[in-house]
Amino acid sequence: MEASKMIKSMLFAAVAFVPLCLGQAQAAEYNWDQSTEYGPNSINTKTDVFFADRLKELSGGKIAITIHSGAALGFREKDHLFAVADGALPIATTVSGTLAGVDPIFLLSSLPFVAKDFDDVRKLWEIARPYYEKVFEKYDQKLIHAGWIDPSGIWAESEIKSQADLKNLRIRTYDATGTRVLDALGASPLQISWSDVVPQLATGSISAVLTGVDGGAAANFWDYTSVFTQINYAMPLTFVHMNMDVYNSLPPELQKAVMQAGEEATEWRATQIRQNQAAKYDELRSHGMTVIEKVDADFAQTLSSASQPVIDDWKAKTGSRADEILAKFAAK
Repeated sequence: MEASKMIKSMLFAAVAFVPLCLGQAQAAEYNWDQSTEYGPNSINTKTDVFFADRLKELSGGKIAITIHSGAALGFREKDHLFAVADGALPIATTVSGTLAGVDPIFLLSSLPFVAKDFDDVRKLWEIARPYYEKVFEKYDQKLIHAGWIDPSGIWAESEIKSQADLKNLRIRTYDATGTRVLDALGASPLQISWSDVVPQLATGSISAVLTGVDGGAAANFWDYTSVFTQINYAMPLTFVHMNMDVYNSLPPELQKAVMQAGEEATEWRATQIRQNQAAKYDELRSHGMTVIEKVDADFAQTLSSASQPVIDDWKAKTGSRADEILAKFAAK
């Protein structure tokens, strides 16, 4: 590890791991800094705040988490897994596709057009959770909870109603799967970290974004785009994961509190997402945007057909785990 990175790691470890005993002003026994790239108005950060507040209650004030949104600590999502493993962070929020280079299992929730609705994405999460947990454990981490976002659509200057509308479109994607599918459809996709999306929209480096209505609304995408086309591409998971040494250092009752707060955060988020989608469509319209809630059947089939080679390739790379998960999903 480079000297600067080692110093940063030691500084964050000191802040995050050592219980603060500096008098009455620091009542909590455990004070953690949680990193996220997402802004304060996004469902990801709102869920993080819910989790932190609920954990404080369940722990009787013994655990306090400070949420650092917008990559305020200097870490991007691509850094999170290793920063948590190294002890530079005690806990972090990371969208699944960012971890695809670590293990292809993390592309499951962003496989295009596999999960058709919110019930489907919940089933996939429940089936795949043990597989995710094993990978996090390899990196000395505890998977605390996960949640899904609303279905991904396309924010652009005009309606995306056919494959022709995608030709040469410079569009941001959130993982390698989306990049490959949109490339096959004739677009010019770029995988870009979330905190870099608005600057690139503002400068014209990209002209469209693949993401859900909630995330785009939280970032005021109506300042840069005119139409949101809901293609129901996928509902990728967002994970909250913790350094295993930090988790294991807690007494059993506080470990239980952490996991209970995580389960409640998943349920809270699921409810919010269901209730939020229609309201977000109305919010976009109030800002002068056109909202296309559903594409026609022919275009939907074109999108699905373009995704099949990606799904087949994912199955080959993931091995027997893919067949096990998809078989259970089909049977459930």
